[in-house]
Formats: sequence, structure tokens, C-alpha cells
Amino acid sequence: MDERFLIGGATLADGTRTDLLVEGGRIVETGSGVSAAGATAIDADGLLALPGLVDLHTHLREPGYEQSETVLTGTRAAAAGGFTAVFAMANTSPVADTAGVVEQVLSLGEAAGYATVRPIGAVTVGLAGERLAELGAMAESRARVRVFSDDGKCVSDPLLMRRALEYVKAFDGVIAQHAQEPRLTEGAQMNEGALSGELGLAGWPAVAEESIIARDVLLAEHVGSRLHVCHVSTAGSVDVIRWAKARGIDVTAEVTPHHLALTEELATGYDARYKVNPPLRRREDVEALRAGLADGTIDIVATDHAPHPVESKDCEWDAAAFGMVGLESALPVVQASVVDNGMLGWADVARVLSATPARIGRLDGHGAPLAAGTAANLFLYDPTASRTFSTGDLAGKGVNSPYLGLTLPGRVVTTFHQGRPTVLDGTVVDVEEVAARG
Repeated sequence: MDERFLIGGATLADGTRTDLLVEGGRIVETGSGVSAAGATAIDADGLLALPGLVDLHTHLREPGYEQSETVLTGTRAAAAGGFTAVFAMANTSPVADTAGVVEQVLSLGEAAGYATVRPIGAVTVGLAGERLAELGAMAESRARVRVFSDDGKCVSDPLLMRRALEYVKAFDGVIAQHAQEPRLTEGAQMNEGALSGELGLAGWPAVAEESIIARDVLLAEHVGSRLHVCHVSTAGSVDVIRWAKARGIDVTAEVTPHHLALTEELATGYDARYKVNPPLRRREDVEALRAGLADGTIDIVATDHAPHPVESKDCEWDAAAFGMVGLESALPVVQASVVDNGMLGWADVARVLSATPARIGRLDGHGAPLAAGTAANLFLYDPTASRTFSTGDLAGKGVNSPYLGLTLPGRVVTTFHQGRPTVLDGTVVDVEEVAARG
């Protein structure tokens, strides 16, 4: 028999105070004064109870790059951050461009048990940008892939992008584009501007992102398909997406926590923890991204969690890998960037970090408001907590966090995935032990 949990006195995203009884993978009762003999009691007084977070953009690295991360370690990091579902990007080895590979990733997620793992399929074979991958076979596989991306590389060929958009219409899929015109970013190391010139680092112009987004929203309009724009990073990109939405084009967009919080000035120390794709931009871009998220132009926050071995970051800037880990720190950074200043409320947080990414990815069982009868994918969060972020807060393999040593607000106290705790009192638990006990 599954273990029962009675969460007492939690505050929901809308400010309502309630008890939650969890049993058999679902929330079976809510309200005031709920009682259940034999249930494990969890005191949630002063804690927010929010739907489990859903990350539409995670690099779990497996298969092929297990020295950086595995599905197991990556989903442990997800649980530590309050995530109950992640979408795993396709740039693995072998690339997730066949039904066999996406089903392998799905199975690894099921075996790990810390979060629901939905594979993202590659758009092109081997991410080479030359011919379409087996989109239909991946969609019809057990993994039921609905999101396709060559993330890490741009689908720069306009004819190939058009064909991909047309193809996925048949099964309500979406193309998630990494907007980076390759010819404009050859050798690029950081945001192009006065600072890149001073530092002697090759510049990465904003127009390299904006031009691809402009092309792709017009292609999506032309074929009547869904387009999702990954990791938007410039003010101009926000303007293009705002224009496209006003025109009625079916486009959604994401912003990362680090693009909401950090600026290009961090590159001055040549600390490769701050080297990321797309690069950290100007303060004006950060402000535009925050405003775009607040007014709904940008639909969701996604982490772009990108773990690397220490040697890939602890080296000179030019040789370092692009990317940052972000699952464990995502919500505290969002809180610091747009909640504590009043730009977003907690109901908005539930929307941009849970409900909307689940909808874009066509993921059932996640993102719904916490109520009787819904799946018990949820977490408890203390927004009043504060801590100096350290490697002890990281539950995956990667330690390439840009926030180490910084003071961050908030703390994930407890996470439930499918009714089973993956985090208790801030500590990631052994889910096999919990399953055996249940």
C-alpha cells in the first residue's frame, strides 16, 4: 500500500491556505482540518505549495556524456530545484534522432524515478542540419515526442526549417529553435559591444539571434505551425516576438534564469562559469527580458541546465565549454529577479515554470493547480529563506554554476513526484527506499 502524506497548513499560489492529503500518486483531499490516521505529517506552515516545476530545456547528457551528467543525477538536481518534469535535449551521443534513442532516454527517466523525463527529438539527423530526422517515428514511439530541437545548433537552412514545421503539424508537434545565425557568430565568445572589444573577445551580435527569430516566425505563419524560441536573450528578440504574437502567429518563447539576472560585465574576470550560449547580454537586455516575461510576450522560464566536467570550465575562456547548471537555482533566481520586485506573483511563477511549459510540451499530469483528484506532482517552498549558494546546494554532477558564493532567496523544502517524496527537509532522498517502504 502506498504511503500517505498529510501536508498541513500550506499556502497555495493564489494565497489560499489549505491541507493536502497525498495518497496513491494523487492529491485525494484538500481543505481545512483534513485528517488521516496513519499518514505521515508534513508541517507546511509558512510554506508555499506549488505545482511541480516543468523544465522545457534540460541537458541530461546521457547517452554519451555521462562524465558531465546522467539521467539519474540530472533528475536528482531537478528534484532539488522543485522540478517534477524535465524535457531532455537531443544533443547526446548518439544523438536523439531515432525512436530507439528517445525510448532509451525515456526508460532511463522511468528507472531513476526522480522526475518525469520527456525526450526532445532532434530536428535533423545527427544535428548536422542536412536532412530531417525520423520525426514521425519518434512521435509515434513509446516516448511520444512532441518537441523537436537541434539545440546547441541552429536549423539555419530555411527550406529545412520550413519542412520541419510542416511535418510536425501532423501530430501537434513543435519545433524549438536555437536562434543563432552561424555565419554571424563564427568564433564568437561573448556579447558583441564595447566590452567585447576591450576584453579582446570575439563578439556575438544580437542580430544573429533576432534575424533567425524574424525568419522563423514568418515561416511558422506561412505553414500554420507551432514554433518555440529557445533562450531568448536580447531586447530586439522580445520586440520581434511581441510583433509576431500581435500578428496571431503561433509562437512561444522561453527565457533562462541567468538571462534574467546576469549581464555581460561578468566576463571581465574571464571566469568561464559565465560563458554561455547565447551569451550574457547588456543590462538593457535583462530589463527587456524581465518586462517581456511580465507582460506575457515571453511565455516561460526554462533552465538550459548544461553541466560540464570541471576541466571544461576551469581553463582559459576561449577554450572553455559554453553552459551553466541551473536546475537547483532556477526558482531562487527567478524570485530575486522578478518576484521580490513585484513584477510577477506566485501564481505567475506557477504559470511560467509549470503550467505553460507543460502545455507547450503536451505533457499531461503536470502543471495543474493543486486540487483533489490531480496528480501529486508538487513542492513546498520557503520564500523567506536566504542562503549563500554553494556546491553543497548542487545535487547533480555539474558544479559550473554562476551563482556560487552569491546570496539567493528561497529554499525548496519538499518535492513530491507522482505522490512520492524526492526531497524531504531540503535533502534529496533515495526514491528506491521510499518506493520499497510504500
